[in-house]
Amino acid sequence: MITVTDSDSSTVLNKPFCRLILGCMLLVPNVLTFVKSLWKAIFKTSEMPSRPAIAFVCLVDVLVAGGTAVLIVIAMPHFDILNNTMILSGVCILPAAFQVAHQFLGFKLWTFLASLLSVFLILTGYIAFFVDCFLQGKKTDSQSPGIMVYAGIAIACTLLVSLNWWENFTAMLPSKHLKSIQGSLQKSKNMTYLLSSCVRIVVTGAVVGGYTYATEDGLFFTMPYRLDITLSLFVIQVAASALCRWFSVIASKIHAFRRCFAFPMVLMSLAVLAFFIIIFSERYTQFQQDIGCFNCSLSLYCQQSSSYIGHGVKQAGELFRDISNNLCNKTGMADQQQVSLILIGVSSLSFWAGLVLSTIYVWFTKFQRIERTSKLFVRRLYEAAFIDQSMLLNVRLCQTQPEETSSTSESREHVVIYLCATMWHETYDEMLKILTSLFRLDKYQPKQQSRRNQMSIEAHIFFDDAFERRERKLNKYAVNLVEVIQEVYRIFMEEESSIFSQDYEMQRQKMVRTPYGGRLCYSLPKGNNLYVHFKDTSKIRQKKRWSQIMYMYYLLGWKLTKKYFDNKDNGDLKTLEERLQKEKHNTYVLALDGDTDFQPSALMLLVDRLRMYPQVGAACGRIHPTGMGPMVWYQKFEYAVGHWLQKTAEHVFGCVLCSPGCFSLFRGSALMDDNVIRRYTTKATEAAHYVQYDQGEDRWLCTLLLQQGWRVEYNAASDAYTNSPQEFKEFYNQRRRWGPSTLANTLDILNTGTQIARRNPSISRPYIVYQIISVVSSILSPATVCLMIAGAFRFVFKVDPNGSLCLALLPALVYIIICYNMKAEIQIMVAGFLSVLYAFLMMATIISIIGDIISEQTFLTPTGIFLFSLTTIYTVTALLHPQEFYILLYGLLYIITVPSAYLLLTIYSMVNMNNVSWGTREKQTPETSKRRSTSKGKEQHKRKWSFSCCNLGFHVSKKSKEMADDTETEQLIEVKGAEPAEDLMEMTDDEECWKRQLQSCSDRVEFDEVPLDEDEMLFWKGLIKQYLFPITEDEKTKENIMKDLRSLRNKTNFVYFIINSLWIVATFFLQLIGNTVDIEIPKIYFNGTRAADAISVDPIGFMFLLSFAGLLIAQFMAMAYHRLYTFIHLIAFIGTESSGPKEEHKLSKINFYDPDKLDF
Repeated sequence: MITVTDSDSSTVLNKPFCRLILGCMLLVPNVLTFVKSLWKAIFKTSEMPSRPAIAFVCLVDVLVAGGTAVLIVIAMPHFDILNNTMILSGVCILPAAFQVAHQFLGFKLWTFLASLLSVFLILTGYIAFFVDCFLQGKKTDSQSPGIMVYAGIAIACTLLVSLNWWENFTAMLPSKHLKSIQGSLQKSKNMTYLLSSCVRIVVTGAVVGGYTYATEDGLFFTMPYRLDITLSLFVIQVAASALCRWFSVIASKIHAFRRCFAFPMVLMSLAVLAFFIIIFSERYTQFQQDIGCFNCSLSLYCQQSSSYIGHGVKQAGELFRDISNNLCNKTGMADQQQVSLILIGVSSLSFWAGLVLSTIYVWFTKFQRIERTSKLFVRRLYEAAFIDQSMLLNVRLCQTQPEETSSTSESREHVVIYLCATMWHETYDEMLKILTSLFRLDKYQPKQQSRRNQMSIEAHIFFDDAFERRERKLNKYAVNLVEVIQEVYRIFMEEESSIFSQDYEMQRQKMVRTPYGGRLCYSLPKGNNLYVHFKDTSKIRQKKRWSQIMYMYYLLGWKLTKKYFDNKDNGDLKTLEERLQKEKHNTYVLALDGDTDFQPSALMLLVDRLRMYPQVGAACGRIHPTGMGPMVWYQKFEYAVGHWLQKTAEHVFGCVLCSPGCFSLFRGSALMDDNVIRRYTTKATEAAHYVQYDQGEDRWLCTLLLQQGWRVEYNAASDAYTNSPQEFKEFYNQRRRWGPSTLANTLDILNTGTQIARRNPSISRPYIVYQIISVVSSILSPATVCLMIAGAFRFVFKVDPNGSLCLALLPALVYIIICYNMKAEIQIMVAGFLSVLYAFLMMATIISIIGDIISEQTFLTPTGIFLFSLTTIYTVTALLHPQEFYILLYGLLYIITVPSAYLLLTIYSMVNMNNVSWGTREKQTPETSKRRSTSKGKEQHKRKWSFSCCNLGFHVSKKSKEMADDTETEQLIEVKGAEPAEDLMEMTDDEECWKRQLQSCSDRVEFDEVPLDEDEMLFWKGLIKQYLFPITEDEKTKENIMKDLRSLRNKTNFVYFIINSLWIVATFFLQLIGNTVDIEIPKIYFNGTRAADAISVDPIGFMFLLSFAGLLIAQFMAMAYHRLYTFIHLIAFIGTESSGPKEEHKLSKINFYDPDKLDF
């Protein structure tokens, strides 16, 4: 493009237009930076930089943008192609000089010498370039001053442009002023780049426009007649530069940095140089063949090159003619001046070698997979005129510093993962799935390789209601769990070659009596530990939320804190506290359900998210429902659409609102943060608490994390499988819990949206608006379905609008009355019957709509547009998920059951909001026997400290003087409730019963009973007393709770159904008014012709259609973006993950819970 703007070029005669296009090329990266920064500023929390930082950035941007525009538009068109190609590498002069200063201060000899040699080579290139321009200018006295001036301008401009990467190469210099500016810029990147891009756009536009107007030919500006060449070059340059930058980022993320980034970038200048020389040689050879003179001199070719186009495409021939003219007239090739050619060669090699040495650190850069782009590169995007130089110089220099990667980089820290599964009444097969997953992970991540892999794992199973009430025995579910562990243990201990041929005896395991019931300790085949915690209903609180509180305090409080408390006398208290906080940050908890099945790779992909992004408090994967039957097929499509579109949209626009408890990875420091775990222990005392806290504990935990400022992410490549309800009744009961709790938690977030947006960088006000639209759509779903059914009656049976609306509302009103007055079993039975009727109606409607589209010869009707857009988006989305494309077949089932899911199920959930029972896996249990009274145990030795559930963290005094006293030092961890209310460990015959039972049912393993550590015993007693003591409620309290729940149900339903009624009434009256307020849509046939009559749509219907389409398109775009980066993450994982020995890697893929492979 620079060659085309040369005055000697004859390809495009209108030079001012070419200069403007060249200036637009320079502006494209700044425009992209502006758009990206504006997006982040809108959807993320952004701060303003300090005034000194703003002034400094504006000054640098003015110099860089002005230098770039003057160099590219004014100076370079006067030089030859070879010099223009290589002088761009001179922009590394100041980075090389900064490295010399840094390496000198750091006393790194070889890097210091490399940087010093780089400066010397670049200066040599400048000298050779200037001398060559001087010799070229001497040929014509009139041109001598001009080209010398342009050469000086070019050198000065490269110095200005080299300021562009000041932030990267001054980071290590001991300048407090620069560090202060850099610190301010790090906190306000979005606003800084918004300002920076605007400044650069203005300066570049001013330089290009001013120079174009000031030149003589600027007075004769007209549109060129050769738009094809100019615009083609523009599109090629813009697309190639953007793709080069994008693929460079991908290469870095997938650990192909050296071979796919550094090597191509280093050779790019030489490749371009060789490309021009090859073109010149090929045209010279072709010229000789055309004139029949194979010994013609180069001088003859240069004399006739201005008129020689050659063969092939005419536009390409014209461009190649300009290249030949440029090389002949401005390099001395025509006169065969060897000195000039040697100077060009010396300057080219010097510039290239200087660039290589100044960026030699790139070859030693170390990144983690899917490293954040801000950690890969300093500046947000690239420079259009210096694509290869800018990408090399933009690689972050500090990533190569050994002290950085070994001490402060979080991605290098050792992480500990606790796998915590909660169980209750799981079946044998469900237990088999979760145990197989745990043993498979043990194979994948052996304990002896934990240091090499910088990862340790430990599995825990918390079993609710494990004992029979009347006798101190394990119930059948707990016994099944022990048997499943033995069977899976046998499978994994056998050799792969004879995996089902021999029996293997397990080693002796441990059994521990605990204040909450009992514990079994297993050592897995590869050395990792599995702990099974049997909870006694009479000793500790039941249900999933309390089990989560139990393991959070135990693993993140007791185990983590005790390790540092034991070393309090051997180190500085401040250092110990910092190490404790760092370990909390690098301790993860994988929450699992008792029927979850997952591969080790699914966990590793979630670990990547938490390792790379410190602000991520939780990450979840793609949940796949398993089972057979129509209910499961419906849920497969429902889950797929929810993850494909809704989850990805939340991840891209803000952050995920709910991380499902069946497979989610939480950060320890996030769970133990203020107002997270402490609020999570809140006992439900109000009616709203029962709905929000106990019916949807996973969503409430994520709500607490979001309110505290943490981010929740979604990784689509992390697959987990869990059982889904296969019966209509079980499905309705499950959604009866989920619906109101989801609405309650979402409204809680929207209610505190302003405060959350200020505190959480991932949640912005536009994202709150997006959630408001989603919630309103969800609330209006019953009314929308009723209107849809009314339209179906009108469309299929030709019923008048009033009658069709009455027919649509009648079943809904009747079902509301039934739900208020009948038992749950009858409600579900009626819902099932109505669901079948609605399914027939929906099927008839779909067929009628398709027939109407065919008969009317157009699909530009509200129903046609809705059906066509929905089908298209779902089909394209499924194509982008090829492994799940078959789920699209269940879409028809999903569509015909829309009335059941969004009308009947909504009514059932809202009316039965007062029912706070779990609804699934429930069975009748005997009445709880009275707790035996036990005497208070006395401590044999008084202790100066003990652990308590109330205060499990360090309490370090801010004043060092207060640490002088030994007594205060010993009270690092305060004691609250150290004296237990009751001694829950008194030995009885009943307590021995379950141990004998285990020994009798365990034919392959023997248990050794070991006592519980005294300190841990005190911890459990304090934790149970404070948070987990069984809840006992008298009849009056229960009656008051049920009364409050009914009151909450009535108030909520009144508002809920009134809103839906208003929506229906508004639509009804708009239909009565007629065509006076309708919006007309042109009717266009398939052949493209327009009909005389138009299609009328009421305003509310039109706005609903418009908002639905906008929401769906936004979700689709977010899905495409998220899908692309999920693919990058998956490629990075496949290419970099260490799978250990081949045998273990193969075994990790075996489906061990296949019934055909097990012998029970």
